[in-house]
Amino acid sequence: MARPVKKTQEQWKKEILDAARALFVSKGYEETSISDIMDMAGGAKGMFYRFFQSKEEVMYALGNQMFFENNPFDAIKGRDDLNGLPKIRSLLALNQSDGERNCLNRQAVSILKDPHILAASIRENRRVLTPLWLELLEEGKRDGSVRTEFTKELSELLPLINFWLLPSVFPATEEELQHKFYFVTEVLSHMGLPLYDDKTMSFTKNFISDLAEEEEDKP
Repeated sequence: MARPVKKTQEQWKKEILDAARALFVSKGYEETSISDIMDMAGGAKGMFYRFFQSKEEVMYALGNQMFFENNPFDAIKGRDDLNGLPKIRSLLALNQSDGERNCLNRQAVSILKDPHILAASIRENRRVLTPLWLELLEEGKRDGSVRTEFTKELSELLPLINFWLLPSVFPATEEELQHKFYFVTEVLSHMGLPLYDDKTMSFTKNFISDLAEEEEDKP
C-alpha cells in the first residue's frame, strides 16, 4: 500500500488559504471558525498556527493573494488603445467587477480595527500601490489626460483614501461617509484627476452604503 504523499509547508499554507477563501465567500468571515477552515483543509488545528496567528491574518493574506492573482494594474498596462485617464477609470471598473474580491473586501473591513493589521495594510499599500499609481499618473500627465503637477503626491494619497472611507477606521454614519466620498471626488477633480465616471461613482456609493449598513448591524 502506497504511503500518502506528505504535503510541503507551501502546500499546507495554500490549502489553508483556499479553504478560508471558500468559507469566507460561502459562509461569511464572522461565521467561519479556525476549526471550520482546518476541517476543509484536512489538517489539525495546530497546523493552522504554524502559518497564521489568527483568522484576521488569514483574511489579510487572502487580500494580498487575490490582488496579485488578478492585478488590475497589470490588466490595463498594455492597453495601447487608451491614454492615461481612461486607463485609470478602466482600472477602477476592473477592480469593481471582481465580485469575489469585493465580497471579501467588505468582510475584511472589521479586521482593520486591529492596529497591527491596519499598519501592515498601510505599509503594503504604500509599497505596492504607490509606484503603480505613480506610473499611471505620469503617463496621464505626459499625454495630457491628467492635468496636475502633483503626480507624486497623488500616488501617495490614493492608496490612503480607502482607509479614510472605512467606518471601522474612521467611524461615521452612512450620510457622513457619502459626504466624505463627495469631498474626495471634488478634491481630486480640482487636482486635475477627475477619477470617477458615472458607473464607478454609482458602484462606490452603493459599496459605502453596504459598509455602513454592515457596521450598524454589528453589536
